Amino acid sequence: MIRKLTLILSIVFVILTFAGAGYVLFNGGRVNAGYACAPMVFALIFISFYRIHK
Repeated sequence: MIRKLTLILSIVFVILTFAGAGYVLFNGGRVNAGYACAPMVFALIFISFYRIHK
């Protein structure tokens, strides 16, 4: 159960990371890069949890 949940959450946060990076690039870098970096941190956390419980 935990593996499935962490996999789903990691996929969601990876998608949010790419969406945030696209948003930053679309605005020419005038917005905060945190829109891409914050979800990336959570994606890495959930991916590491997934690998631990695998």
